[in-house]
Amino acid sequence: MTGGCILQPLIVKYGGAERGKMKFEKYFDHTILNSDAKAEDVVRVCDEAKEHGFASVCVNSCYTELVKNELSGTEISVCVVVGFPLGACMGSVKEFEAREAVMAGADEIDMVINVGALKAGRDEEVLNDIKLVREACEGKVLKVIIETCLLSDEEKERACELAVKAGADFVKTSTGFGKGGATLRDVALIKKIVGDRIKVKASGGIRDYHTAIAMIEAGADRLGTSATVKIVAQRANS
Repeated sequence: MTGGCILQPLIVKYGGAERGKMKFEKYFDHTILNSDAKAEDVVRVCDEAKEHGFASVCVNSCYTELVKNELSGTEISVCVVVGFPLGACMGSVKEFEAREAVMAGADEIDMVINVGALKAGRDEEVLNDIKLVREACEGKVLKVIIETCLLSDEEKERACELAVKAGADFVKTSTGFGKGGATLRDVALIKKIVGDRIKVKASGGIRDYHTAIAMIEAGADRLGTSATVKIVAQRANS
């Protein structure tokens, strides 16, 4: 599904959508989540976000305060991951991490669900997990990562409905640390499930302009990637 014959019509279609919706750069959470990221790497990512005007900078919680300070005076959000990347910690731990991140300056929280609990049919446990984080970051944007590469279509639907029920703002496809990232099929499926009730974030494996455009046309309202600068440069040269 990545051939030029499929993507070209999407690019043409998006040309009009961009003018009518929002700036292309505002679709992006500029991301640095690797475990060996240093403070200077995070500062560089913040500088890139300020240069291009991305929606947010997405980091691990230890860098929340640094990013908040670096982005002070801008409209760029501080996005922090919780329960990342496995989602297998206790809900109370995710709640604490989210609350601490908000106190340190987070505007958006990207949390990972308990995938094992979902696959075992323990939906109430998954729901309560999300609710705990929702309460901890009340008034902030909450994105729920369901890790689509590990789920059947039926499980994806259940996960999406639980995110909606818990009051999340987005369903997010992937951590980018699993065995697969976002696919056009999964983005379209999630969009079909949630409709206009909440938004969709595609993340994982989005490394070029054509893929970014295709994800937006499939239904993504936000894109998470560390290749953001490369993508906007490709757009400028297209």
